[in-house]
Amino acid sequence: QVQLVESGGGLVQAGGSLRLSCATSGRTSSSYHMGWFRRAPGKEREFVAAITWSGGSTSYASSVKGRFTISRDNAKNTVYLQMNSLRPEDTAVYYCAADRDLGVLRRTVSAYHYWGQGTQVTVSS
Repeated sequence: QVQLVESGGGLVQAGGSLRLSCATSGRTSSSYHMGWFRRAPGKEREFVAAITWSGGSTSYASSVKGRFTISRDNAKNTVYLQMNSLRPEDTAVYYCAADRDLGVLRRTVSAYHYWGQGTQVTVSS
């Protein structure tokens, strides 16, 4: 089992940047593919980005591709989400998640086995 703790959220103006971190503890993070999801007010939780256990492959939602970058440092048991050119529609609670099935990267909420508590990102216009 793995525990996930997100940090780095906050309030930023449109066009600004934030970097989210997800620290993992328990079983080593390199045993999992990792993903970032978000839930905006009144909406369902949605996929943002994912990265394989090795960091060798990534996947992004079309709404963030080219603006967000997911990365990981397995030595530090940490996954990152660099968010640039933020827009008001990026406002949401952001969650990191771990998938223990090391096959293809998956983009659905139900595929992920462990979740953090979330961190709020608010983008003002």
